[in-house]
Amino acid sequence: MFLNTLTPKFYVALTGTSSLISGLILIFEWWYFRKYGTSFIEQVSVSHLRPLLGGVDNSSPNNSNTSNGDADSNRQNVSECKVWRNPLNLFRGAEYNRYTWVTGREPLTYYDMNLSAQDHQTFFTCDSDHIRPADASKKPKMNQTFTMNTSYILLAEEEATTIVEAEKLFKQALKVGESCYRRSQQLQHHSSQYEAQHRRDTNVLVYIKRRLAMCSRKLGRTKEAVKMMRDLMKEFPLLSMFNIHENLLESLLELQNYADVQAVLAKYDDISLPKSATICYTAALLKARAVSDKFSPEAASRRGLSTAEMNAVEAIHRAVEFNPHVPKYLLEMKSLILPPEHILKRGDSEAIAYAFFHLQHWKRVEGALNLLHCTWEGTVFHEVSVYPKKELPFFILFTAGLCSFTAMLALLTHQFPELMGVFAKAFLSTLFAPLNFIMEKVESILPSGLWHQLTRI
Repeated sequence: MFLNTLTPKFYVALTGTSSLISGLILIFEWWYFRKYGTSFIEQVSVSHLRPLLGGVDNSSPNNSNTSNGDADSNRQNVSECKVWRNPLNLFRGAEYNRYTWVTGREPLTYYDMNLSAQDHQTFFTCDSDHIRPADASKKPKMNQTFTMNTSYILLAEEEATTIVEAEKLFKQALKVGESCYRRSQQLQHHSSQYEAQHRRDTNVLVYIKRRLAMCSRKLGRTKEAVKMMRDLMKEFPLLSMFNIHENLLESLLELQNYADVQAVLAKYDDISLPKSATICYTAALLKARAVSDKFSPEAASRRGLSTAEMNAVEAIHRAVEFNPHVPKYLLEMKSLILPPEHILKRGDSEAIAYAFFHLQHWKRVEGALNLLHCTWEGTVFHEVSVYPKKELPFFILFTAGLCSFTAMLALLTHQFPELMGVFAKAFLSTLFAPLNFIMEKVESILPSGLWHQLTRI
């Protein structure tokens, strides 16, 4: 009786309302995903419903199924995924901010800038900065001088709008930094606090000199930049955290001083030292330079590879094995963006940082990119990872499908109300057929008076 009393207008209203509700859910889910990067329904389900249903979080450290071997492998994966400071990072104020002024977009992520802040705190501070005893007459003055020096550095990095302004500020910071370094060098053996100050002042001085050398490189004074980098590496040979040799390699390639490039590679391209895309691909470039101008794939297939060509191909394969993302950027199969301030070795970020500065050096060597194009895809390497992208959660796809389905039903019901009413009644009759069968059986078993009372209720 209930189904027979429903009119076509009811079905039009029902499908229209369900379409509207599912559309609102879809819009809210999409907005929440764009803002927070996750599905609201999924988050509520995992956070609130899963514990009520007795779900177990497999990622919990207290999970009894986690073995010692798994824990060791997790620690190993964490160490392999260490984020490194980009040795060729741009200047925040003079270069990154300029991009923001022109495009209105931020070139750096919040995560990247937060890591830079942590780096500055590590390099420019020490434990003794928070201890200022009243009886130490020299220490407040030293701290005051050091604070002024860090102010110069931050102004040069973030507030200077041109490289020329940044260089002037770094030169002022250099005067103060050298004064602090000489003073702490004389006092470093007096106590552990002074020794910590000396390490900090050394880091600051190296940082300033390296950035000054980069300013010279960007302003076209490449030979001066090379000299500053060489002097810095001789003066502080044990400070490898800044990877100054990568700055030196790029500057020497700009000068086309390939003999000196080979000498630097001979020192740093060692099995015991950490590799980088700069090391591997620069070595491949030098090997390719010897044969690339006369290399022909057709001729090589006919006569086979010569010894020099085989060495070049093996060097390219070695480089691609280390970081398989680089060739697509060098061959301009993928668009370049501004390099980040931090990179993940063997990852896409390192490939961007390398290609951004070294693409011109590959183009300068005749035939080098052609040799790379002909050989890099033949490298047998691990599966290439994809730069992390936000995938649409299941519930957004589900609500999108639900919204589309109900919208189609609403449109069909509005256009053909009579026909859709017949289909709806037939569907509901089929759906409720088992229930009607059960009710008939119950009616046949129960006394008629009791059955009428139940149906009235």
